Amino acid sequence: MKWSLILLAASALWAGDGPRLFYSRAFPGSTPAYLQVTLEKSGDAEYREAADDDQPLTFHVNESDTSEMFGLAEKLEYFKRPLEAPVKVAFMGTKTFRYENGAQKSEVKFNYSEDPSARALQDWCERMAESAEHRIELERAAKYDRLGVVKALILLESALERKRLVGLEQYLPTLDRIANNENFMHTARARAAEIAEAIRKTQP
Repeated sequence: MKWSLILLAASALWAGDGPRLFYSRAFPGSTPAYLQVTLEKSGDAEYREAADDDQPLTFHVNESDTSEMFGLAEKLEYFKRPLEAPVKVAFMGTKTFRYENGAQKSEVKFNYSEDPSARALQDWCERMAESAEHRIELERAAKYDRLGVVKALILLESALERKRLVGLEQYLPTLDRIANNENFMHTARARAAEIAEAIRKTQP
């Protein structure tokens, strides 16, 4: 009963009145074939690889990045106008932007847009998805494939250096666990500690 109440409370929290940004990309044949991210004005975010995924990955986006994304949505008139480019290009997946704020809901779908604000917001959303995917891979390797931990750490570090990661604090629990666990190779422990230190240096 207690857990049911907790789950209901969590569901109510995420089913609030917004404001909320939603982005999805559906591209059959790609990996993943579908992804979606949602961002609350509070900075709380979710990542899913299926629309009906009942165990989304959650993380938090800092205030500055959250404000920038909502600012881009405002420049795009909260998706009340078309974003599809007039030029014919190859199919690169169906993207969806949606804005929700209480009873206010507006949505736009497109394959490719030339609008600078749309492209900037899409890049932010893709970075959120990439960030979640790196965390999933790191946690999977730490749990099931300890020989693959170093590779996951190298990819994470590369993404960090290229500024492709959002919500950096989400990696710290796993990085600290690897760094402090002697069951992992020394190389993995040292690299995890270095990445964790680099992340902490970026925090205010």
